[in-house]
Amino acid sequence: MNLRARLGLPLVGLFTAMALLGPSISPRSPRAIDLAHVLEGPSSQHLLGTADNGVDVLSVLLHGARLAGVVSLTTVLISLVVGTLLGGGAAFVGGRTGAVAARVTDAAQSFPSVLVNMAVLALVARPGVLHLIAALSITGWVGYARVARAEVLRLREREFVTAARAMGALPGRIFFRHVLPNASGPLVVQATFGLGAVVLAEASLSFLGLGPGASASWGALLDQGTAHLLQAPRLAVTAGVAITTTVLGFNLTGDWLRDKLDPRG
Repeated sequence: MNLRARLGLPLVGLFTAMALLGPSISPRSPRAIDLAHVLEGPSSQHLLGTADNGVDVLSVLLHGARLAGVVSLTTVLISLVVGTLLGGGAAFVGGRTGAVAARVTDAAQSFPSVLVNMAVLALVARPGVLHLIAALSITGWVGYARVARAEVLRLREREFVTAARAMGALPGRIFFRHVLPNASGPLVVQATFGLGAVVLAEASLSFLGLGPGASASWGALLDQGTAHLLQAPRLAVTAGVAITTTVLGFNLTGDWLRDKLDPRG
């Protein structure tokens, strides 16, 4: 196991543990306002201090990990399935269908994803978790479609595919049983990078006030921290460290998986 795996996997494991156990071990509700303890420093009652409305920062951090985990995992799964079926399926069929699907993917990629996400969420009066996932999935499938298309184009004329056709296997069976399993490596790597990208996107949208207001978010905590940067810089530092280490963990793990799953390695 190389250095990237030794650094990345523990960070991913820490984030996963926080997302799974965070609400259960949270000392308080992330929405429990205590105006008698506003912007206090770390203490025995509040290990990471309090925010500008007296909310316990550790509780916000733990509940925010659950939100980031749910949004990132769900968005990546939706994007992976849609992108693989659209990009990979069209490439396997080929002809005019494949050409049209490739142009649709190129057109979708031409739009800045953050602006599309913001535009979608701005249409909703009170964005929720489902709205956030839908907004991120609208643009998230494009990368998976391009990877799936490239892999299927490389694999569809290989000997094992030709042999399956000669034995009378139906196209759907060939695609799902023979082509997709051999294309899974790059898609897994893309999904690993995608998890970190969605965590960052969710935090960015919440920072801009477009996240689910009913849920604790690292981006919203970072927004609070910037408003009190001179008085209580620990708010911004705490949220920034959480976001940075999580994204770094997924990126390092993705790099390790890319090298490990590369057949030329």
